[in-house]
Amino acid sequence: MADTYSIDSHKLNFHPLRVASWLKADNNWEKQKKIYPLYVEISPVGACNHRCTFCAVDYIGYKNIRWETPLLKERISEMSKLGIKSIMFAGEGEPLLHKDLDSIIQHCNNVNIDSSITTNFVLFDKQDAHMILKNASWIKISINAGSAKTYSKVHRTKEKDFEKVLNNMKNAVQIRDKNNYKCTLGAQMLLLPENKDEVFEFAKTVKEIGLDYLVIKPYSQHLFSETKIYSDINYEPMLDLEKKLEKLNNENFSIVFRSNTMKKLNSSHDYKKCYSTPYFWAHMMADGDVYGCSAYLQQEHFCYGNAQENSFQDIWEGEKRRKSIEFVRNELDIKDCRVNCRMDEVNRYLWRLKNPNAHDNFI
Repeated sequence: MADTYSIDSHKLNFHPLRVASWLKADNNWEKQKKIYPLYVEISPVGACNHRCTFCAVDYIGYKNIRWETPLLKERISEMSKLGIKSIMFAGEGEPLLHKDLDSIIQHCNNVNIDSSITTNFVLFDKQDAHMILKNASWIKISINAGSAKTYSKVHRTKEKDFEKVLNNMKNAVQIRDKNNYKCTLGAQMLLLPENKDEVFEFAKTVKEIGLDYLVIKPYSQHLFSETKIYSDINYEPMLDLEKKLEKLNNENFSIVFRSNTMKKLNSSHDYKKCYSTPYFWAHMMADGDVYGCSAYLQQEHFCYGNAQENSFQDIWEGEKRRKSIEFVRNELDIKDCRVNCRMDEVNRYLWRLKNPNAHDNFI
């Protein structure tokens, strides 16, 4: 199955200098503190216009808070100078609820940071579409049903939002193509019992609209989520969908059926430590708190400080991050971590680097 953007694997191997710095740092804090993330997730707002049945961050409470635009732009400029390469706007709220997201995306481009949005896309028409599509690297639309009725049930919103999202997709494709913007437009569907019979027809729909890809991904139970209804979901009977969906692939459209991730749900991994945290990625919440792992938001061991009160550099090189490194290395039991966390493939890669096989030198 075509996966041009390595959605079902990882891309850390394309950043050898940063990885080499991590290897050389070992347990030396003076070196560790200078290893900045390649990728940062930012929540521009805490509020959300949907209450999805599968929401992993429902425990945070959808707080009506947001970043002030000038300060967020200041932090993004600082991140660029520190070597951060990319930002995804998503998080505990719906990013398009931030009225200035279009100009924030433009600012990312101005300071040479690749930017992207993961969104339910209902409010796309409230933004400057040209500004976003001209400057963003990609937009991934979370649409977890193939019909208005199922969409309303899963997203817990009005049925008319389904058609609004489809219309926003059509308009985005039209604007992008007419102006030769480079923004990749994709959608993702969390495979659930409610939508499994709608996947194929929906895939045909987004292909006809002109999106570049559709991701079909599995549910993973969040440690702190109040949602438990999908905790025992079994993907084995659904794996046959992959073959059926392959028929829709062509040079302009691809299905990324995350069978690798689905199969890993019931298997163990070889790595014994989390090496990605707190080095290669970070999460910045709508209240400004900076975390080394998005699966542990609001957990003190993973919070390094507040970027609305201090610079990103002071936070990243500060004492709380040093203590977090010690905690992750010496105390964190990853058997208690979220299964198939975002950094699972990265951790497999880093573990192999730290623990090579006997014949790895025979290249």
